[in-house]
Amino acid sequence: MTAAQRRASLPRTRVVNLALQGGGAHGAFTWGVLDRLLEDPRIALEGLSGTSAGSVNAVVLAYGMMQGGREGARAALARLWDGIAGIGAVSLPVRRAPWEFLLTGWNIGFSPSYQAFRALTGMYSPYQLNPGNLNPLRTLLESQVDFDALHGCRAVKLFLTATRVRDGKIRIFRTHEVTADVVLASACLPQYFQAVEIAGEAYWDGGYTGNPALFPFFYECDSRDVVIVHVNPIVRDEVPVLPDAIANRVNEITFNASLIAELRAIAFVQKLVADGWLKVEKRSQLRYIRVHAIRADQALADLSEATKFALDRPFLATLRDRGREMAAAWLDETYPALGRRSSVDIRAEYLDGTTITPAPVFPSPRKRPRPRKKTGAPKGPVSTSGAAPKRGRIRPRSSTRSRRSTARSDS
Repeated sequence: MTAAQRRASLPRTRVVNLALQGGGAHGAFTWGVLDRLLEDPRIALEGLSGTSAGSVNAVVLAYGMMQGGREGARAALARLWDGIAGIGAVSLPVRRAPWEFLLTGWNIGFSPSYQAFRALTGMYSPYQLNPGNLNPLRTLLESQVDFDALHGCRAVKLFLTATRVRDGKIRIFRTHEVTADVVLASACLPQYFQAVEIAGEAYWDGGYTGNPALFPFFYECDSRDVVIVHVNPIVRDEVPVLPDAIANRVNEITFNASLIAELRAIAFVQKLVADGWLKVEKRSQLRYIRVHAIRADQALADLSEATKFALDRPFLATLRDRGREMAAAWLDETYPALGRRSSVDIRAEYLDGTTITPAPVFPSPRKRPRPRKKTGAPKGPVSTSGAAPKRGRIRPRSSTRSRRSTARSDS
C-alpha cells in the first residue's frame, strides 16, 4: 500500500467546539465524555465554552493539553476529580451514614444532613455562614493550573461564562483573561458562595445567563460544528409532586433556559440560510452552524439536584463511566455527520416543533404614475366601438350605481 493509500484509508479528523454545561458534582459526567473524546484521534478540539463545573473541566483540560497533549489532558482531568473527591471527604457538610446508602442509593435528597444543609443555607447567606470566604476549590485549582502560563495556551480557545451581579448581563472571559477568580466566578452559586469580584465587578454563576454560551464560537472559531455536552436533563416525562422533585425540575428548567434561547436563534438563522430568505450577497455574512448534542436525559434521569453535592469517589467514578458510555455511543452514531450536517433537529428536540418564521417583509408602496399632461384633445364620451377611443376623462362610477352604457362628459 502506498503512502497516499494509507493516508486515504485513515479516518478524517473532525474539528469541533465543545459547549460544557455546569452542574456541580454532575460535572464528573462531562469528565467521562471528555475522556472518551480525547481518546479518539478522529476528534480535534478548537474551542471550549464552559459554565460552572464546565468551566472547571475546560480550564484543566486546556492546561493539560498545553502541557502534554491528549494524554496530558486526560491525566489532568483525572487528577482534578480525585482532588474534588478529596475536598468532599474533608469539607463537604452533606454526609451520609452507610444505612442511608443502602436505602436510597446515590440519591441524597432524603438524607438528614442534606435537609439540614438546605435549611441552613435557606436561612443564612454565605456572608453569614462563611465570613472568611473560604473556598477549597481555589486551592485545588491553583495547585493544578499555572494560570499565567495558561494565558499563552494555543491548544484550544477558552470561553468561560459568568453573570454580572450589577446588571444581570453575561460576561465571557477569553483564554488570556482566565484566572482562578474567573473560574470561581463562573461556578459561584449565590446561595452557597460569596460573589466573586473581578476588576471591581461582582459575579455569580454563569448558568443564569449562558449554560453554556454558544455565540463566541460563531465569531471566534473556524469550526462550524458545536457539540453541546448536557448535564441538566432537558426532558423528564413524569410531573414532580414532592417538594424536592419540584425544586429539582425548576433547577433544570432554569439552567437550560439560556441555552434554549440561543438554540432558537441558531434555528432561525439556519432557516434563513436553508430556505433562501437572504439575498445572495448577504448569505456569506451568516454562518450555518452544525449543532450536535450529547444528552444526559437518560444517563442522569435517576439523579436529582441533591446529588450535585455528592462527592464520594465511587459516585464520581460512576458518573465518569456513564459519560464515557454516552460519548462512545454518540461517536458511533454521529461521527459521519460531523463536518457535513447537524445531527440535532433543534426545533423538534428543543423547541417542541415550534415553527420558526421570519418577520413579515412588506413591499414598498408603489409610486403613483405621474398624471399625463393635458392636451387640446376634445372632451366627450368614450367610444365603445372598434375605432380608437377619443381621449377624455372618465367619471368614476360608484359601485352602488347601476352601470350605464354611456358616460357624461365634464363639459
